[in-house]
Amino acid sequence: MFRRYAGPFFFYVTATAIAVIVMIPFFWMISTSLKSKGALTALPIEWIPKKISFEGYRKVFDVFPFARTILNSAFVSVMTTVVRLAAAAMAAYAFAKMRFRGREVLFAAVLATMMIPQQVTFIPLFLVMKELQLINTFTGLIAPSIFNAFAIFMLRQHMRTVNDAYLDAAVMDGASHRTIFVRLMIPLSAPILATLAVIAFMDAWNDYLWPLVMLTDPNKMTLPLALSKLSGQYATDYNTLMAGSLISIVPIVAVFSPHSNISKPACRWAE
Repeated sequence: MFRRYAGPFFFYVTATAIAVIVMIPFFWMISTSLKSKGALTALPIEWIPKKISFEGYRKVFDVFPFARTILNSAFVSVMTTVVRLAAAAMAAYAFAKMRFRGREVLFAAVLATMMIPQQVTFIPLFLVMKELQLINTFTGLIAPSIFNAFAIFMLRQHMRTVNDAYLDAAVMDGASHRTIFVRLMIPLSAPILATLAVIAFMDAWNDYLWPLVMLTDPNKMTLPLALSKLSGQYATDYNTLMAGSLISIVPIVAVFSPHSNISKPACRWAE
């Protein structure tokens, strides 16, 4: 009896201990954001504030257009996600289900771009955006997300698993490639699209270098740029820094939370 339950018992105890250790910095961030400036240096350390203060949260919105940066980041992240998934899904469908000369060579070239560090492309991209007069615009910030080799690869591999009999049935019903793509491949790819949407949103929300290169107008700055300026101006106001950081992770937590159950929609040709 002991041997039967000893393994699971020690596993859950160890997992719980690791989870507590991992959560300590997060708990400390919440605690610090709710302290007044005087309580930050109090000894012994107050893990739970004796007096809750929202001074840090008030200061974040008073000294910097923080609400504006949140809206900017939300707009850029959502549009980047939509553009990336739409372009990747169409390219993946062509690579997976459409036969044309040079398909495998072109796909290999797409995969090869994954070996190029993103930082290497900043100067060429900046020069292109400058010629197109897209510097300091959201369009220039979002445009490079049209091409994403990783999203194309993941969707192409998934679409290849879809039985060609479904496509043949759709063609016999008179469906075009557009109809097959919208009514068959997209519904069947919903789980992988949801996964890529989370990844794309997180990448865009946390992106710092490309917005730093493209944006100069304070009213168009994204949240990572605002946090960077906040840490420079208020390096010793830890309650303000922690309040801003805590606000910045709320959308990511909301996106990751299991708030919806994504199931495979019914499709007439896939029955």
